Amino acid sequence: MKKILITLIATGILISCGQTKKESPIANVETTNEERQELAPIDEAVMENAVIYEANIRQYSEEGSFNAFTKDIPILKKLGVKVLWLMPIYPISTTKSKGTLGSYYAISDYTKVNPEFGTLDDFRRLVKTAHDNEIYVILDWVANHTGWDHVWLKERPEYYTKDKDGNITHTVDTDWTDVADLNYDNKEMREQMRNDMLYWLKEENIDGFRCDVAGMVPVDFWNKTVAELKKVKPIFMLAEGWEPELLENAFDMGYGWDTHHKMNDIAKGKADAKEWDKRMTQIDSMYAKDDILMNFTSNHDENSWNGTVRERMGDASELFAALSYVTPGMPLIYSGQEYDMEKRLLFFEKDTIIKKEGVFFPLYEKLGQLKNNNPALHGGKNAASYTRIKTSNDNNILAFLREKNNHKVVFIANMTNEPLKFSLDYKGKFKDYLSGELYESIPKDTQSLDGWKYRILIQE
Repeated sequence: MKKILITLIATGILISCGQTKKESPIANVETTNEERQELAPIDEAVMENAVIYEANIRQYSEEGSFNAFTKDIPILKKLGVKVLWLMPIYPISTTKSKGTLGSYYAISDYTKVNPEFGTLDDFRRLVKTAHDNEIYVILDWVANHTGWDHVWLKERPEYYTKDKDGNITHTVDTDWTDVADLNYDNKEMREQMRNDMLYWLKEENIDGFRCDVAGMVPVDFWNKTVAELKKVKPIFMLAEGWEPELLENAFDMGYGWDTHHKMNDIAKGKADAKEWDKRMTQIDSMYAKDDILMNFTSNHDENSWNGTVRERMGDASELFAALSYVTPGMPLIYSGQEYDMEKRLLFFEKDTIIKKEGVFFPLYEKLGQLKNNNPALHGGKNAASYTRIKTSNDNNILAFLREKNNHKVVFIANMTNEPLKFSLDYKGKFKDYLSGELYESIPKDTQSLDGWKYRILIQE
């Protein structure tokens, strides 16, 4: 889903969420706390060079289970993934549900796992396997609403928003009819929500949360809640939102929605490299220096409701995948992108990602290695600098320098579908990271790039 200023994705951001119980389902635990191999708590150093992966457990495999996904976690490590974001893993409400299986975001119990995916022990094995592979796990948290089966509907109706006739209602100005809107004027509800989040930190050893439609929940709730969560251990907090106030205290990272929209527009010929420059200037003016934005060419909303990367970006898909890694911020891979997925995954039904390596797996592997290991691509709270390099055709050629601790990476891209000649106002000798070829840039010398082609240059 998108955030306020960005106009809700009308197509069907039917993604609902919910909350629930206080009971801690701890029976018959196979992986005890003592058996866990401890991974150092997440810190700012991890945020600098991390790749984040959004896991759609239902659609990732034919089985649609925790166990099937867990087997592939070592593959994610090969891709440079350091943060694993699990789409909601909780039981799904069946009352007023959409489709056959319902939305992951219409939650009936906040402290249990969806039996469709497996057991709590299966989930614990997933977390342990991720930690053993030095990958942190964050859970998708839906604080704005619950499914209509949630126990609060019967036991705590005062927790919910009501219309003028006193009826509990779904979130206003949305088509999220499968969820009931929560009333944040109720202090008891806030406390229970906070306790349910604490359960996953204290009992299940997770490392933070991605918070659904975070801008629709009061900022003061997030600020107080995250402060309480951090008393347990350091965590990573991702807001599904772009509002700078979310990043002031509670959240480490927000969505780069406008960056993503700019990529789509350029790919469709509706914008050019100058528009990208304007977006970079906007980021500098809107956000604090230590704010992090997530860069992406797809996610669960974009894929299901707005189309595949190929549909939206066409032949520019590879260029924008690379750009999402080399521009400031943290790059996201959505389930299936590493396998060149070219279909819109069903949202309320079972679907399956076909895991066959093509163009993008080796590309993401190379980009992940560069992101993990070169300080010039740091994109966290102490990010590498970003400097636009002047060219003879700034409307169509994007060129910039990333630099930190004497490490330099230069990115050059033709942001059109036509071959272009140009000169670069930058002198240096480089190694082309993807081809391995040596490359020299001399001001005023003519260079050329075919349509949608790019270079990632490591300065020697």
